[in-house]
Amino acid sequence: MREALQRAWLDRGALAWLLRPISLVFGALAAARRGLYRAGALRSTRLPIPVIVVGNVLAGGAGKTPVVIALLEHLQAQGLRAGLVSRGYGRAGDDCREVAADGDPHAVGDEPLLVKQRTGAPVFVAPRRAEAALALLRAYPATQVIVSDDGLQHYALARDIEICVFDERGAGNGWLLPAGPLREPWPRPVDLVLRPQQATGIQGFTVRRTLSDYALRADGTRTPLSALRTQPLRAVAGIARPAAFFAMLRERGLHPSSCTALPDHAEFDAGDFADATPLVCTQKDAVKLWRLRSDAWAVPLQLDIEPAFWDALDRLLHAKLSSRHGSQTA
Repeated sequence: MREALQRAWLDRGALAWLLRPISLVFGALAAARRGLYRAGALRSTRLPIPVIVVGNVLAGGAGKTPVVIALLEHLQAQGLRAGLVSRGYGRAGDDCREVAADGDPHAVGDEPLLVKQRTGAPVFVAPRRAEAALALLRAYPATQVIVSDDGLQHYALARDIEICVFDERGAGNGWLLPAGPLREPWPRPVDLVLRPQQATGIQGFTVRRTLSDYALRADGTRTPLSALRTQPLRAVAGIARPAAFFAMLRERGLHPSSCTALPDHAEFDAGDFADATPLVCTQKDAVKLWRLRSDAWAVPLQLDIEPAFWDALDRLLHAKLSSRHGSQTA
């Protein structure tokens, strides 16, 4: 059913038309909720420091987490103290907690744990991102910028800069869920848009996603990706669009003997990986899979974002920092 929906979202075929009435109801409810926030009937939490939301309007994932990592690394390179808040989608429990680099992905979520391990920035998770943000500021009062992983539709946390991320699907058939892939109508006002070259009809800065030239294991061992071409491999991906990862492996000359596609944020069962066949996976999957198979090869995703995006972001953020507290760059 999921695959049928994904196909239906690309055009306005029979299934999309069948679901169209439900999407109209969905759109009306979403619009009413936005209106309640604008009218002040529902309140947003405003933080004393700038908040940057990195999100999308597409269901099914659009590559936000790699952008979040790149954004945090950019802010750190500018001398800014930045932290991240997230729902920790797919995790067990609904408490508010800090993510440690050696944390349990089941307790904090695979994506927040990956961001923590890659950037070292303070990361907090909670069902309400505003709660996580307040907890982060209490623990790290010198924080100058907070990044929210996802949350374009989470109006309970006021934001200063919105970054909307697209993948090659663009806006799909342009309809709202479930007749189309959109969580809210597009176009909608945002500060910055990132999209691949092939996302036709979307205006914004370009981002190119490729696999890195190396793979790594839990102990930090690295090997050139080309060295895996002659090995028998089993590929596994528990992400929104596993087929995209498998296709990228093939583009780099790797041809796994089997490919296991799992739902996004799926749990891994030790029994499924008991054989000795070398495994290759995404870095997001590795934070869970390495607990079962520390020898699995994780292939990082590499982003090439056009420089003009960073220039535009820096201008927007500098204005926010200066208007609140003067220059905040360390």
